[in-house]
Amino acid sequence: MIAKHFINALQNAKRIEEPFLRWSVRSVFPESFCSEILKLPITPFSVENADGTRDSYNDMRAFFTPSMRSQFNICEELSQVLQNIDVAKQLGKTCEFELTSDMYVRAEYIQDVDGMWLEPHRDIKEKIFSMVIYLCAGPEAKNWGTDIYDSQKKWVSCMAPEFNSAAIFKAGPNTWHGFEPRKIIGVRRLIEINYVRNWRDKEQLAFPNQPIPIV
Repeated sequence: MIAKHFINALQNAKRIEEPFLRWSVRSVFPESFCSEILKLPITPFSVENADGTRDSYNDMRAFFTPSMRSQFNICEELSQVLQNIDVAKQLGKTCEFELTSDMYVRAEYIQDVDGMWLEPHRDIKEKIFSMVIYLCAGPEAKNWGTDIYDSQKKWVSCMAPEFNSAAIFKAGPNTWHGFEPRKIIGVRRLIEINYVRNWRDKEQLAFPNQPIPIV
């Protein structure tokens, strides 16, 4: 059911070409599935003197690891959906990348609090795609979308962070995106999903010893 819903959402993704190629997806998961994710008993961590990256806080991040999958059914369920060959095929079709036998699932539950921001950056080539699913709500959340920049890193727009919608990016020479410093009242909740190759930090992967079964 979850995989079928997700595939349908990807089939209806909106392709956006300016200032770089990306996709916007609505109704990514069933509402009940989103509710279960939001019930995860994971406390947001505060960041003092944030440096505009996430890598500086890797030891505090909530990746969907084998441990997380064994503790929380919702983490196992989402990980299995992303490992599903039919889902992988649709992601490849929607986001225009070739499926290979060396792709792994990397997923993270993100809870940004006031002080967190991300400098304009491009994804590294090891990330086949990045999908940011917005799970934040409330009047303040309308300002919490991903910021988009042109090739000169000049701010262009902000992706609309509608609840249960997503933005998808691929690595490229001009795919600058980030999150400008602004006030966060409450918690900015996201799920980030990647398929990765040649990933150094194996402990971040959902199935460290099992690439997506491309058959």
